[in-house]
Amino acid sequence: MLETIFWICIFIVFYSYLGYGIVIYILVNIKNKFTTNVKYDLQFEPEVTLVVPCFNEAEYIEDKIKNSLLLDYPQNKLKLIFISDGSSDDTHERIKKYPTIVALHENERSGKAVAMNRAMKFVTTPIVAFCDANTILNKEAIRELVKHYKDPHVGAVTGEKRIISTNKEGASTAGEGIYWKYESLLKKLDSDFYSVVGAAGELMSYRTVLYKELPLDTLLDDLMQSMQIALNGYRVIYEKNAWAAETASANVKEELKRKIRISAGAWQSMLRLGKAFNPFHNFKLFFAFISHRVLRWTLAPFSLLILIIINILLLKSGNIIYTTFFFMQIAFYALALLGWYLENKKIKVKVLFVPYYFFIMNLCVFLGLFRFLKGNQSVSWERAKRA
Repeated sequence: MLETIFWICIFIVFYSYLGYGIVIYILVNIKNKFTTNVKYDLQFEPEVTLVVPCFNEAEYIEDKIKNSLLLDYPQNKLKLIFISDGSSDDTHERIKKYPTIVALHENERSGKAVAMNRAMKFVTTPIVAFCDANTILNKEAIRELVKHYKDPHVGAVTGEKRIISTNKEGASTAGEGIYWKYESLLKKLDSDFYSVVGAAGELMSYRTVLYKELPLDTLLDDLMQSMQIALNGYRVIYEKNAWAAETASANVKEELKRKIRISAGAWQSMLRLGKAFNPFHNFKLFFAFISHRVLRWTLAPFSLLILIIINILLLKSGNIIYTTFFFMQIAFYALALLGWYLENKKIKVKVLFVPYYFFIMNLCVFLGLFRFLKGNQSVSWERAKRA
């Protein structure tokens, strides 16, 4: 029984982090042999509203505004809304200096989902896009997003999140950068196979008619909104040529804070996305959602913990395989601990930051679960300090 559980845990961990990527890559290549490349209509230019939720972004907001005004899209077809609800600095006053931007502000801080719902009341265009205030978009971002809406089966399009790296990378930058490169690859494969399962809120767009007001306590608006659209039969497309760049969290402590919130939101979302767990509703969506998201949020982190305990018990058998796995686990967590030590000492050894970040990422699943169960995860987002 112990051996059976051990190998099941090994399979879950491998499949969650690497195996699914291999399987979906094979499936996409098989699909591509029977389909032709899509040709986009470059003259397709529907009206678009770009909404930018802000919270105490005075230091960066004017750079964001200038970046938004330089986007390569007809000015008469691109409307800008910046909403700074709850900001206690002069973010709103800085936005108001630009007359072409709709500046929304209320003193009450109710959370990002509430701000997005309120901003939607001012959206009159068929397409709405959202991006974070601390990101920089490439000039072609809007044009690259909207080209997909020529297809009536497309309900949402997400862009790519990129991490700006420097020569002085810490654990957070190195780990987050590698994670998002791999995550972006998986999103592209999900999109090519059928649909993205959980969009990146840094740059996300929707058909306005498909946007639904979310409950006020929603923690992961991007995941919930995009999954609901997919569950209603529309595809959510990933577009790598539309990207939002930001620096990584200033340090692992800041990244920990962000990941715990995401993890708490993941548990909340899973409880609310009942249809996503029904293989008879939409098997392709079910397969991708379970493989790409749910296993990472549930069974994989618990399997890592169970593996340590069972591996110790199996050492008594004297089997060289279990002995090897045990020392591999010890070595991995020792490298993670060393990465933590070097990060605190400000010593940059990038290769050691990867196991450290992986450990932190899985630790946050447990911390996020505890926070969710206690019900003390605030919906009012707290901006993580950036490098």
